[in-house]
Amino acid sequence: MGKRGELIVGLDIGTTKVCALVAEPTKENSLDIIGVGCHPSHGLRKGMVVNVEQTISSIKHAVEEAEMMAGCEIHSVYTGIAGSHIQGFDNQGVIALKHTEITSKDIEQVIETAKMVSLPPERQIIHVLPQEFIVDDQPGIKDPLGMAGKRLEVRVHIITASVTAVQNLVRCIQKAGLDVIELILQPLAASESVLTEEEKALGVGLVDIGGGTTDITIFTNNSLKYSTILPIGGTNITNDIAFGLRTPLSSAEKIKLNHGIAASAFLEGNEEIEIPSLGEKPPRRISRSVLAQIIEPRVEEMLCMIEQELIHSQTKDMLASGVVLTGGSSLLPGLIEMAEQLFDLPVRIGYPHGIGGLIDVIRNPIYATAVGLAKYGFKIQSGKGLQGWRKQPVWQRFIDNLKRWLKEAFF
Repeated sequence: MGKRGELIVGLDIGTTKVCALVAEPTKENSLDIIGVGCHPSHGLRKGMVVNVEQTISSIKHAVEEAEMMAGCEIHSVYTGIAGSHIQGFDNQGVIALKHTEITSKDIEQVIETAKMVSLPPERQIIHVLPQEFIVDDQPGIKDPLGMAGKRLEVRVHIITASVTAVQNLVRCIQKAGLDVIELILQPLAASESVLTEEEKALGVGLVDIGGGTTDITIFTNNSLKYSTILPIGGTNITNDIAFGLRTPLSSAEKIKLNHGIAASAFLEGNEEIEIPSLGEKPPRRISRSVLAQIIEPRVEEMLCMIEQELIHSQTKDMLASGVVLTGGSSLLPGLIEMAEQLFDLPVRIGYPHGIGGLIDVIRNPIYATAVGLAKYGFKIQSGKGLQGWRKQPVWQRFIDNLKRWLKEAFF
């Protein structure tokens, strides 16, 4: 039972599913997945809590399933956060160096100066991620520790979130009987589990197609350069199927998973599928091409929105390694081919890698974020977390935000 204290749990709370994943560090300094729990999510919309009791129930069911499989009790988790309330922007900080050699204290100080931004009271910082350091006039430095210079500058990417959205998410987790060790941006977690270091170095776009949102993150030179979230996802496709075929939402989701295809051009033959009807009417049979004609416009819209975001952000030319699609909707047949044609870039599906244990179970894009959360948790516990990560407990961040709000409101 001594080893049970070393277990790391990633909790991915999404719009359509809640996934809890238990990982155990190995002697080889890697992770073995020993427990997985997944349960439908009914309390979130576009990544934000809209029903507390349903969210708590979904979390409990997923955690209990993971506990049963791993043979342990889960008390604390690394949790992902996403949703349309997430915003990212670049900033920079600069300090004059007091000594000829740059110390770790200097690096911390310059990052602190980059974090000094004016935010509305309803927003809080989740991550401050260094992109590059500049010593005097020498740019492109990843780690300036030990270098000589008189002036140290850092360029960072800051991720902020709605204070209310964070509080509601954390409260649901706590009411489910769990402690939150750290909140981690879901696309960052997914990048840890599906991207390679070579891709991040050359330039790659990670597109995580979730149920309610699509998260886009751009990496180059092993740094996060850009992030944004689009308010569209797999749920939109499900809703289109339900409306177009006049079938219940639960049936539409199953039809999408079992028979969905991105475009009719990828169909072979003239297969027919059974469609449950609304009310007490008997089921109907339709050609699968009819289903494809319903799905195709929404997929085109989604891919066009991604393409426009890459162009608008001026990051498309950075993607020497192409685009990696992950999330449950990335498995839609024909999606890769459509994306390659539209983006004019290499496109692949991102499967979790770099872990052991229940590999056959978690080798699926729907587990990309949960695996990444466990891997980031392992990095943090090993003292190898990214510079600039906020190490304060979640409750302390709430207190700091409250103090800041009171100061701005009354002084």
